[in-house]
Amino acid sequence: MTNRVACYTLGCKVNGYESQAMLEQFERAGWQVVSTDQAADVYLVNTCTVTQIAAHKSRQILNRMRRQNPQALVVACGCYVDQKVLKQDPTDGLADLIIINRDKPHIVSLVEACMDLPRSDDSRDFYISSSGAHTRAFLKVQDGCRQFCSYCIIPYVRGPLVSKPLDEAVQEAKRLADSGCREIVLTGIHLSSYGTDLSEDIGLADLILALEQIEGLDRIRLGSLEVGLITEEFISKVKGCHKLCPHFHLSLQSGCTKTLKNMNRRYTPEQFMDAVIRIREAFPDTAITTDVITGFPGETEEDFEESCRFVQAVGFADLHVFPYSPREGTAAAMRKDQVETSVRQERCRRLIALGMEMQKQYGAAYIGKDMQVLTEEYDPEQKIWVGYTPNYLRVHVRGDVRRNQLIPVHIEQVYQTNNGIYAEGVYDER
Repeated sequence: MTNRVACYTLGCKVNGYESQAMLEQFERAGWQVVSTDQAADVYLVNTCTVTQIAAHKSRQILNRMRRQNPQALVVACGCYVDQKVLKQDPTDGLADLIIINRDKPHIVSLVEACMDLPRSDDSRDFYISSSGAHTRAFLKVQDGCRQFCSYCIIPYVRGPLVSKPLDEAVQEAKRLADSGCREIVLTGIHLSSYGTDLSEDIGLADLILALEQIEGLDRIRLGSLEVGLITEEFISKVKGCHKLCPHFHLSLQSGCTKTLKNMNRRYTPEQFMDAVIRIREAFPDTAITTDVITGFPGETEEDFEESCRFVQAVGFADLHVFPYSPREGTAAAMRKDQVETSVRQERCRRLIALGMEMQKQYGAAYIGKDMQVLTEEYDPEQKIWVGYTPNYLRVHVRGDVRRNQLIPVHIEQVYQTNNGIYAEGVYDER
């Protein structure tokens, strides 16, 4: 009887990539992959610890998998596992097997050893070969972070910088394109540092240029970037890349000069704005999105208002706002000037409201325009196809459309919901 494995993923796009890579390893070893709501012999939980909420949910999911099938092997991996608190007591009633991030490429043999099964070849490469049911795929090209922002636990759990060699990244992208994937999203823990640890003198721009040459690949989208990457040299290299999506997620965290310094973010609001200007000059109709933390230790009401004014001045297409979450072992968690939880959350609500206003203004600018949309999924209830423009505007498409088509769509209306904005448009193949 074939052994069955299921995986629940929490957290970032890097975790999403690694979950798929682990499951593909199990498939190559002859295992059957099933969903987490089905009976399985092994349940993998790829955990996250970026916030207290993420850590709490990781424990909840581990407990859920244990209750779902008490006879199954529950495996905990990911960043929550790499935290000292869980490594001190490897099971803690949560999992039968602990696998730290750097051992994920050996997960099949580790699981098989734990189950007293014949061990598979341990040299199996850690990669993905298809986008599954999606028309886009995440391609992890970098791991680790050395920035040590004062609030962030990730450098301690992800370790040193490791970049995927350019030729390996290109080969993986070619396999994905050959499988029918038309869009690749480059991702990493600190994507902007890609190449700094390699012997060759290359960077993220060189990787983008190499991927631009892959036949069958229509779009290259970038994950979260740091402001320091957006130099005139970087822009001059990539502005001629027709496949590069005009969608830049620049991590801001605060628009207040004092708060940025306390966060150890290594740039000023003025430098951030300079990067935004460079991008917009090179890429018309670009979407610039960001993350912002509210209630960082020492943040006064005046500091928060300064941050809001800067956010408004930039005019982001979308904001990801979350209240500060103390992480044990970080410099920020040890500060005595912690902001009350209720204040953090209240500021979060105010900034979300501001972000929704900017989101609405951004979406309205595309009414009446023709946009290229990559169709991804069909909604049978509404009888529409859902896809995305290069600048990541979600579009509901009417017309004779199939999955994984890159088509021109005339945007007729834009709507705003609690989950963001979406556009409605029509495709006329004539």
